[in-house]
Amino acid sequence: MLHALEAIHSYRTGSIPEAKQQPWLQLLAAAEQPHINLERIHSIAELEGTNPVLDYVERSLHVLDQLNVSFWVREIVEEVLVWSETAKAGSLNQRKAWQRAGVNLFVHNRGSAQLYREYVIHRSTGNMGSDDKAVAEANDTNPIQGKAITPRHQMIYALIATHGLIGQYIRGEIPFAENAPLHAFITHGWLTAEELHRVLMALNECIIAGVDPKLWQQVEAEVERIVGWIISEPNHADWPLKERLSRLRSSSIREGEALDEAYAELQTELDVEKMLAPLSHRTLWYVESALQDFSLQEMVKVFLLALHSGDMAQTASDANDVRHISFEPLMNTMYYDYKGVKKLNIYKKRMIEKYLEQWSWKQVEEGKPVIYPHLTHRVVRHRELQDTVFVTFEFSPAAEKLIAFCIEAEKSPLYEKAVLLLFDLFGLRRDAYDRFHNEETYLADMNSSGDYKKVLLDYIVGKRVLDIGPGGGVLLDLIEQEKPDVEPIGIDISANVIEALERKKQREGHRWQVMKGDALMLDQYVQPGTVDTVIFSSILHELYSYIERDGRRFNTDTVVAALQSSFQVLSPGGRILIRDGIMTEPQEQKRRIRFLEPEGMRWLERYAQDFQGREITFERVAENEAVLNINDAMEFLYTYTWGEEAYVHEIQEQFGIFTPSAYENCIREALGEQAEIIRMEHFLQEGYTEALEERIMFMSEDGQPVPLPDSTCLLVIEKKKGTTDV
Repeated sequence: MLHALEAIHSYRTGSIPEAKQQPWLQLLAAAEQPHINLERIHSIAELEGTNPVLDYVERSLHVLDQLNVSFWVREIVEEVLVWSETAKAGSLNQRKAWQRAGVNLFVHNRGSAQLYREYVIHRSTGNMGSDDKAVAEANDTNPIQGKAITPRHQMIYALIATHGLIGQYIRGEIPFAENAPLHAFITHGWLTAEELHRVLMALNECIIAGVDPKLWQQVEAEVERIVGWIISEPNHADWPLKERLSRLRSSSIREGEALDEAYAELQTELDVEKMLAPLSHRTLWYVESALQDFSLQEMVKVFLLALHSGDMAQTASDANDVRHISFEPLMNTMYYDYKGVKKLNIYKKRMIEKYLEQWSWKQVEEGKPVIYPHLTHRVVRHRELQDTVFVTFEFSPAAEKLIAFCIEAEKSPLYEKAVLLLFDLFGLRRDAYDRFHNEETYLADMNSSGDYKKVLLDYIVGKRVLDIGPGGGVLLDLIEQEKPDVEPIGIDISANVIEALERKKQREGHRWQVMKGDALMLDQYVQPGTVDTVIFSSILHELYSYIERDGRRFNTDTVVAALQSSFQVLSPGGRILIRDGIMTEPQEQKRRIRFLEPEGMRWLERYAQDFQGREITFERVAENEAVLNINDAMEFLYTYTWGEEAYVHEIQEQFGIFTPSAYENCIREALGEQAEIIRMEHFLQEGYTEALEERIMFMSEDGQPVPLPDSTCLLVIEKKKGTTDV
């Protein structure tokens, strides 16, 4: 076993006094808070009470322990590994002292090399500086000069200072020149080309496999190619800009981003290569972790805002030129822990997107300030770290507290009000409703209803179909699969739904299209008379529930507007298909619910208080039984069926909007004689009876078991030929 692994084992078992621990282990063990890349962390909460830096060093040493390498390679790599993460460690007081002395704790490889120089080289050779000067001197990767400093010291120092840079070059984060000091091992005669190759391959396998063994398998060949360049082509050309951007956005591309299209669109708006040329000699830290959920255009805009800030205003010849751009502060603010899972702070993301929209490319280039209430970008440069700037977005105290309130309210009926307050604070449209919280679950639920939606395919006519509110895209997939001659188009007002669908389309190679748009103004997105079928699949009740019209939600005028908007874009003979909730007739009927679960009555009481659509009243006739209107009973049971996780959303929605006769009247009022209802049916959606049979008994008012009433309707409305619009 490696000596370093034995030392870590002794530390973990408490069998070695702290005073006898090696300096690197003392520093790693003293870490009081994690300083890590959040990209590969599943849960932020799991970091509490742990030492992820020491854990990673231990994993990398275990990789080395299994490698078939010579003793001298193992010895060098071992010392590099134990020191290469020290800039992420140390106690808070130690870190403050290091920062005052000029140690770059944010460019971790460089800071770790500085600590190695102080704790190993200077203390072993007697070349000590005064008042921490030794720690701060020579902030570069050049070989160290001084009394009794050996080539081995210089090699290990340079290997620590370039630790991980091959992986960062693969990711597009650094220029190739950052690895150039390694070639000096050959020119100084310290190692042969073959020996340097062995050291670098072993070191990088430990670094990368310590993160994820599968990742090493994926990049091993590319690492070897780059090691070859370091050895034989120290002046190797950097990635072209587009290639570097694609590497910086590898996670986004895996999730479905169409980078070629996005880059081509960006080129029509600005000279990308000229504008981003100042990045060519600079390193980018944590950029993918911080910006992978933003679009390419947004990422480039953030880069340019940083480059044109006052703290980046030195020339490349200036001794104080910025060499490193760190997005670590932004990364740390973009995530929070939700039920043990790392969650993107979608609230902050949406507000940052809105802020970036305010900046034209010309304003960015000219550095003209944009005044946006409660949010601005910050590019910070610390006096003791003149070669590094830190990029983030700063929210006002009011905005921070409101965002924190939204997070706390995610499982509460207050959630809807909290989100609307956030929309108001940042001047966003209330009808542009995003399901900020649990969007992935929502889209998965929408996709799980694919079998129910398939019936709509039988009523599609023509070549061009609009799916209003496409959710997770299941109906678009079905149309594409079952009707290859049809052009499916999804329209949704929610930005995060459109983003998810665009990624799905790219990832899975679909031909359907999606666009962000308002269902009440379809003629702004498609030419009137050019659509053959418009589909509202479980979406009319959402428009009714969420969109304010004349100052109020739950307004049937919203449904009228949606029908008129879709009818206007229909071609003669075209159809509107509606699959949605239905209310029962006669509406005066009463139903008795007996709860078979102890918390059932509490659910009903809570629901009657929280439901937003209309007043719900009930009569409690026994400890676990209540009598209420049949449609109120069903509206409650829809939410009761979905369970606690969906409660915060379901109480905001009224699923059953109309009775069958009221639906017919609404259609006549909205569309007049130009519209013909060619099919109207209603039925109980499969699954409700099974989901509720062990939770309730559904009875008539006098206590006799009765079936659940119909929950869902299917309507087909055809635009008579020879008509134009409403």
